[in-house]
Amino acid sequence: MFLIGQYDSPFVRRTAIALRLYGIAFEHKPWSTFGDAETIAPYNPLRRVPTLVLDDGEALIESTAILDYLDELVGPEKAMIARAGAERRKQLRICSLASGLGDKAVSLVYERVLRKEQLKLWVERCEAQIGGVLSVLEQERAAVKTPYWFGTAIGHADIAVACVLRFTGEAHPALFDDRYPALQAHAAKCEALAPFKEIVQPLAPPSG
Repeated sequence: MFLIGQYDSPFVRRTAIALRLYGIAFEHKPWSTFGDAETIAPYNPLRRVPTLVLDDGEALIESTAILDYLDELVGPEKAMIARAGAERRKQLRICSLASGLGDKAVSLVYERVLRKEQLKLWVERCEAQIGGVLSVLEQERAAVKTPYWFGTAIGHADIAVACVLRFTGEAHPALFDDRYPALQAHAAKCEALAPFKEIVQPLAPPSG
């Protein structure tokens, strides 16, 4: 199987890190959604990443759907999320908040580099959404006393948050700063792990 997308995307990165933690071999195709859009199109007509192409040619799109497949592949005992019930919903909520934060952080990058004059209303809305999510995640992470968000083992929520925090910090350093010490500590803990050190790429925004 091969994974399409560059590692400066928090969504591609979280997928690749999960693959590595699960011990699933994959080839990496670092194609850009801008420079390589037509190369991506046969696998994903949305021309978006991540896209995971299986050995039989089936293409999976969107990180949440890809991770759901990987969880099924490794089985419930190894999956980095609860199988069902309230615990699973709690974990999915953190993943969803992280994904939403990532979407808004990416939107702000595009607004900055692709539009000659930024739309003030849109920028303010995105910044308010980013700040709101960071505040909620900071409060909730500070209340957790276990090494990771939901216990002693790393899970999808931990990976999603850490990947999005790195992206946000690189893209918008004024938005993710020392106002969020619990999240900074969480990110540092994850980034110290071998898969995070291996699977990383400095942010390279598209040019306008």
